[in-house]
Amino acid sequence: MTRPTDTRVRRGGLQPVQVLAGLIGLIYLAIGIIGMIITGFGGFADATHSSLWVFSINPLHNVFHIVIGALGVLMALSSGWARTYGWVLLAVFGILLLWGLAVTGVFAGNPVSGLGNPFALDAADNWLHLGTALLGLVLAVMPAHKKVTTPVTGEQDTARGAAGRADLTGTAAGQGQGSSRRTPRSVGRRLWRRGTAH
Repeated sequence: MTRPTDTRVRRGGLQPVQVLAGLIGLIYLAIGIIGMIITGFGGFADATHSSLWVFSINPLHNVFHIVIGALGVLMALSSGWARTYGWVLLAVFGILLLWGLAVTGVFAGNPVSGLGNPFALDAADNWLHLGTALLGLVLAVMPAHKKVTTPVTGEQDTARGAAGRADLTGTAAGQGQGSSRRTPRSVGRRLWRRGTAH
């Protein structure tokens, strides 16, 4: 099926990628704020601090969650920025996942042992970061919801106007023929009435 040359394809309204990016941002923003209420600012980058459900947290980890959440809410305002946010999530949480796997002893050696564990990462955090990285990939490749529009050209307006005038002409002609057909009868009736009057 061929598409007319003047057909335009544009993104239609709020995109699903924006909704998903906004939801991820709000969730991380809430987690960061709740975590900050639990930990406060003491022991900012301690490897062992507090926990939020099954996740190990410290103030630095909470600030990171707040920044990621606020970034998601802001970048959800545009579909293009929302996809960029997806790539950011994939890259950042992918790095955190590898760091967490090294810290928790999944790798045979720990290449980041000199950096310590400033985010207080544990096994549960690794699963969370894996899921977030995958969600980021989904955001980055999610197709846009598009709308196809065909603008009305001057030629189409002229054709529609001509068709409308033709319809009016045909209607007027039909009415004229009907009146001409009724004319002989009306004349005959008038003559007959005159004859009977005499």
